[in-house]
Amino acid sequence: HHRSWLWVVLVEFCAAFRSELVTYEEFRERSSFSKEEVLALAYGRLIEDAPAEYKARLPLPPMLMVDRIDHISRKGNRGRIVAERDVRLDDWFFHCHFLGDPVQPGCLGVDGVWQLIGLYCSWNGALGSGRALGCAEVEFSGQIRPHDEVVRYEIDIVRYQDLPRSGSAVAIGDATVLVDGEAIYTIKRAKVGVFRDIDYADYPRRSVNSQGGRMGGD
Repeated sequence: HHRSWLWVVLVEFCAAFRSELVTYEEFRERSSFSKEEVLALAYGRLIEDAPAEYKARLPLPPMLMVDRIDHISRKGNRGRIVAERDVRLDDWFFHCHFLGDPVQPGCLGVDGVWQLIGLYCSWNGALGSGRALGCAEVEFSGQIRPHDEVVRYEIDIVRYQDLPRSGSAVAIGDATVLVDGEAIYTIKRAKVGVFRDIDYADYPRRSVNSQGGRMGGD
């Protein structure tokens, strides 16, 4: 199983390098992203002229919970994202959650929503690093099993706000997660913020951002 996932990561790493580069202006005008482009975003290789303050990243596989973005749009301070992920029989979490009873952890579906709202922020012009800030309500009414086919995320951005004083931005979204067309998760008021000067690019060295704790505290 470990070798299988290493192979998947290697294949997807190569796919990220096959994607054609786009300008920052083109990135912000896109209405969809292919699997290769999503991977290129995760590896920081899609945008050829990104501003120096652009630090946003999707997680790398296997934590990346999105394969493609079918639709992304904005209208004022609201927007919408529709994205999908293909279920794989050998997904890493099926081997450990649980032994003899494989099911995708519900928290990974919530994380997929946060990943997409974070991408929405950077696509909408926010500069900095994205961080999940919570959600008001989560309800699981179904599950994702190894022989399911496609997970679909439908997210309505109910508010996007730039915070000029700090250079930050925040987006809040309501989401439905479906598997093979059936709604199984409902997430209300999922919140993501984008913050400047918090990235830790020199990992694993000790540096100014090498330790966590409360953000914005003294």
